[in-house]
Amino acid sequence: MRAPDAQAWAMTFVLNNPSAILRTPSASPVVAAAHFADRLSFEADVSDVHSDLHAGVPGFVVVDSRGDAAWGQGHIPQAIHLSTAEIADRAASLIPAGTVVVTYCWGPGCNGATRAALAFARLGYPVKEMIGGIEYWIREGFAVRGESGIESQSTDPLTAPLNAITCDC
Repeated sequence: MRAPDAQAWAMTFVLNNPSAILRTPSASPVVAAAHFADRLSFEADVSDVHSDLHAGVPGFVVVDSRGDAAWGQGHIPQAIHLSTAEIADRAASLIPAGTVVVTYCWGPGCNGATRAALAFARLGYPVKEMIGGIEYWIREGFAVRGESGIESQSTDPLTAPLNAITCDC
């Protein structure tokens, strides 16, 4: 089959395919590998953050970028509180240059952690966003420090295994 015929076939397949998944061709394996490697360089999930904090892995800090009321309501015990609006003015006094910063906010419906990560990146910090935010931290049963001390809730079985430390993904 000549290249133009192959392209015509592919276009016909795409346009006439009733599958919502197959209607748009998937990327080549090389492009897909680059894309997913890039995503992992920008993101960390709550289970990985918890695991590294629990193990005392050095070289990173976790930053809660929410406001004062949200911080008081509950936050990751080892987190630093630095609202997005304060990052430019206070980051250098709290976080050594070159330290990897992991930002979080409320959850998947909030892009506050993304804005905070952008602010840190503009200051020259290596940065990742904790996907899922405090919502998924809590839903996975990890401890939260609030006004009444450190507490944790039962693990939501829709987000994590009930009897394991990580999902082993």
